[in-house]
Amino acid sequence: MGVIHRLQSQKQGELRWEGVPVRAYGPENSRAKDATRQILIGNDEGAQNFHLRYFAVQPGGHTSLDQHAHDHGVYVLHGRARLRLGDEEHEVRAGDAIYIPGNEIHQFFALGDEAFGFLCVVPAKR
Repeated sequence: MGVIHRLQSQKQGELRWEGVPVRAYGPENSRAKDATRQILIGNDEGAQNFHLRYFAVQPGGHTSLDQHAHDHGVYVLHGRARLRLGDEEHEVRAGDAIYIPGNEIHQFFALGDEAFGFLCVVPAKR
């Protein structure tokens, strides 16, 4: 059966969906700073092929430096960030769509005074 998570509110510049827990991003030693995530479509919804997650990074914060075997699709919803992608750095902003291939090193650093938020699609089995 399908599931609908309705957009509930905005808190500290981050989006929130009804009934979806807000979780700290990354393990204790991940070196992520001021970042959260919500799993909008995942195991709880019965998704067998992909997962859709929302990440938010407060101004001055960043995601952990990651490298995974699976690829990612990222869509920036709000804010700006500096993206480390492999050996290069790029500035990304709302409306940008980003493909991160498997095993590519990546990390987002929020820029400016607004929270940086993005949707991330990954394979369900990773």
